[in-house]
Parts: sequence; structure tokens; C-alpha cells
Amino acid sequence: MSHSLKDGMFYAPTSEYQSQPVCAHDQCQIAVAALDHGHIYGMCEGLIQAGATLKWVYDPDPLKVQQFCKQFPQVSVAPTLEHILQDEKILLVAAAAIPADRGPLGIQVMQAGKDYFTDKAPFTTLEQLTQAKVETVRSGRKYMVYYSERLHVESAVYAEQLIQQGAIGQIVQVMGTGPHRLQATKRPDWFFERERYGGILCDIGSHQIEQFLTFTGSTDATIQHSRVANFHHQQYPELEDFGEISLLGNSGASGYMRVDWFTPEGLSTWGDGRTTILGTDGYIELRKYVDIARDNAGDHVYLVNHEGEYHFEVKGKVGFPFFGQLIVDVLERTEHAMTQEHAFKAAELCLLAQQQAWKRTNALQGFNTAPLANRLS
Repeated sequence: MSHSLKDGMFYAPTSEYQSQPVCAHDQCQIAVAALDHGHIYGMCEGLIQAGATLKWVYDPDPLKVQQFCKQFPQVSVAPTLEHILQDEKILLVAAAAIPADRGPLGIQVMQAGKDYFTDKAPFTTLEQLTQAKVETVRSGRKYMVYYSERLHVESAVYAEQLIQQGAIGQIVQVMGTGPHRLQATKRPDWFFERERYGGILCDIGSHQIEQFLTFTGSTDATIQHSRVANFHHQQYPELEDFGEISLLGNSGASGYMRVDWFTPEGLSTWGDGRTTILGTDGYIELRKYVDIARDNAGDHVYLVNHEGEYHFEVKGKVGFPFFGQLIVDVLERTEHAMTQEHAFKAAELCLLAQQQAWKRTNALQGFNTAPLANRLS
């Protein structure tokens, strides 16, 4: 898709790494429903490159459908969502609905006997999460989530491989930053409505929590501290432009995550996402999308351990194994790409962090919420 690197809403990564399709043509037929977020393009690219066959697309907005068909001319336009759900050959439905609608859509898809692959955040309430848990058990279907800042970033894929090889020993702490460019005038109305987008920790914070669980090997965690604020965008009273989380995993590792909408215009990409992973025998730093003032290609991995200092440029060299693994899981009913428990736990923790942050904000009614620049003047 032809979009500037500065536009994070339509970030659809590609890799020169040549992976072989994991299935025969038409063996894994998929459909797309709901085009509210541009991440759907990356989701589809990943699945198609891994061997899936894209059959249908549906969205009530004909302009969104038209644009999608330009990118994927092989797709047919479905007249209704029910048309997709009634097609017995469709095994998986990928969707990037408005966040508050992702949970209910997933229930519909699973009740129709199909697996569901949604953009993050997968839910905006704990009630939606509970309903999805019940339906996955009842139906035996999958509710998978596109946590793209790990699954669709080669430096993150490579970091996981290094950790599994013991390159830095036991993981002690993970620190992650997820800054994004706001581009407010290009955002839809729902982006600024808290009930519909779920809050900053629920939304882009979900990436950070999922990475923490993966890199530390934690299966659960407790939220030690969380906070949200609107420092600089009072014209959008329900927007949160800053959020932070501190948590402790049941592996013993701790984590700190910061997310924000303060990417300056001078940056060559939509956000300078970084992750630092500390182990007992070394540390890893990921500069995911840019190495500022040096290389705007991204996917840089820095490793320091007892053997020395290393710099790996992995763009185009690692690929995105999640998508092929997901297709195999759909066909064989396995859990190689991501366990259902993991997908739900990451969602649960970001919802709890968001809930705790709102409670903290409500408890500080007298806190001066004027723009930061005014308070520092």
C-alpha cells in the first residue's frame, strides 16, 4: 500500500526474506470483514505471503472496500457479513474493526464455526474478554490477535530467537517504548472517543504487554502501577496522549512500558519504537523502525554479553514466521503461532492496567490537568 513511513495507521511491513507457503493454493481460504484500521493490510499481506488464499472482503463503507480491492485485486466483494459467515470454505476471518466492536464481531465469527484474527487491541472491556473465553471453549475456534510490534517486526523476531538460545541468560527486566505520531486530522471520530478506542494502555499498550510476556516467559503478571494523561491535546478531551505501566511477571521479571502520541514531525517514521531486554548475562536493545540520525531502515538489534558487543541488521533476513504458523494452526488445530491463553492474558493485563489508571485519575480530581507547557511556564 502506498503510504508514507510517517503514517503509522497504515503501517504494513514487508520483508525480502523468502519464506515458502505452508499450504497448497485454496487449502486455507480466508475472508476480511471490517476495514476501520489500516493494520488490516499488514495482516492480509502476512497471511497471503504464508500461503492463505484471500477470497472475500466486506465492509459497509464502499470507499474502504474500493481501496482494499486496489491493493488486493484477487479478492471478491461480499454483499454482507453473513455471506462470508455462511461460506463453508472460509476457515479464518481477519478483521480490523473499531476497537469496541472487535469482541462482538469475534463472537459472531466463532459462532459461525470460523477462526478469528483481529487487530489489537482485541477488546475494550473485561466483559468482552470473558464472553470470548466462553465462546472459544464452546466452539473450539481461535481468537487470535495481531500484536504487530512483535509479530511483524523482524528485530523482535530475532530477539526472541536470541533469548531462546540463551544469549543473555535469564530475563530480569524488559523496558519498552511505543511512541506514535498522532496525525489527528487524519483520524476517524471514534479514535477520540474513549469508550470506542478503549484508552491508550488498552490500545497501543497491548503491544508492550504482549512483548513483555513473550520475552520474559511469563504466563501472568500483576500491574504495579499504571497512569494515563492528556498533556497536550485538550481539544480532544477523551484522548490520552501519554500512558505508562509497571508490572511484575510470574517469571520474576519486571517490566516498564511507555506509550504516547508525541512523535515529532522531524522523525522519518511514525514512531521510534524501542525495547531493551536485560538478562543475567547481557542485554539486547531493539531499534525497530529507525536508528535515529544514522539509518532509517530499522530492524537493528544490539547485543552485549560476556562474549562481546554485537550489532545485527536483520531487515529482510528473518521474516515473519507467525503467519505461516497461524495457518498451520488453523488447518491442524495446533498452537504454534500463539496460544489462546497467551493472546487473552495480554489483553486482560492491558485492560486491567487501563482500569487501574482510570481509577487513579479519578482519585486525583484536584490534580492540575492543564497542558504540560502551561504548568512548566
